[in-house]
Amino acid sequence: MPLTRPARVSVAGHFGEWMQGRIGPEGEIALITLPCPALQVHASRRPAAQLQLHSAQRLLVPARLRAFLQSLNRQPLSLPAPRHAFTLRATMPPGGGAGASTAALVAIARLVRPDLDPAEIALACIATEGASDPLMWPRPDRMLWASRKGHSLARLPAPPRCEILGGFLPPTQRTDPRDLNFADISDLIAPWRQAAEARDLPEIARLASLSAKRNLAQRGPRPDPLPQLARELGALGHLAAHTGSARGLIFAPGCVPARAASALRAAGFRQILQFRAGGPV
Repeated sequence: MPLTRPARVSVAGHFGEWMQGRIGPEGEIALITLPCPALQVHASRRPAAQLQLHSAQRLLVPARLRAFLQSLNRQPLSLPAPRHAFTLRATMPPGGGAGASTAALVAIARLVRPDLDPAEIALACIATEGASDPLMWPRPDRMLWASRKGHSLARLPAPPRCEILGGFLPPTQRTDPRDLNFADISDLIAPWRQAAEARDLPEIARLASLSAKRNLAQRGPRPDPLPQLARELGALGHLAAHTGSARGLIFAPGCVPARAASALRAAGFRQILQFRAGGPV
């Protein structure tokens, strides 16, 4: 019996990465994402005479939507697209490093092909955009994700519980799948696994900070106010969208100072948010 296709869905984004980089100097681009339920893409569909897309934020363009639908349906590009009018709305800025583009594609897939498993959706995202976040999976922070291939390189323990306070520090930057200019983080993966297994949040924060610092040094050029803010506010460390404008401070649960949001706003951050991360399901 075929599955009923929903009329609307929401897909959570992420808030940058715990870490991202190459696995070896010339190796695969890989990341450990930071899921963020506070950031969502909302999508709806209705019957229409022809394919339509309404997205004031330009999360997708019609040509990319058409290619994605054809990839989902395993059809030649010459076949007509399904007759739907899609509306997309995001609570995160496109190019912010919060997964708006991937979340939009995952939402479209769940509207039209609820029978597909996450691995199939990931491959369609890669075929359409050339890069993907692992937002189609239920626990995306438990994998070392090959973002240019669309599959997991390794299963990982969940990071320990923590609180993230952050925002978006302009300018935005959309992911370019041809961009391979990332720092080598191969030496950070084993320590991450060990720290996650030991529930060692200070070490997790140190590793996330190191990944962010390495990539900022390599990719530049904007100075990063987060290390100084972390020291001033007593954070355990900081993290970043390695492509995009999301930046965050890592705190132990219940330890975010009351003045921290104002300090980020004064440093130029926009859309300040605070959310819990890590821990078991």
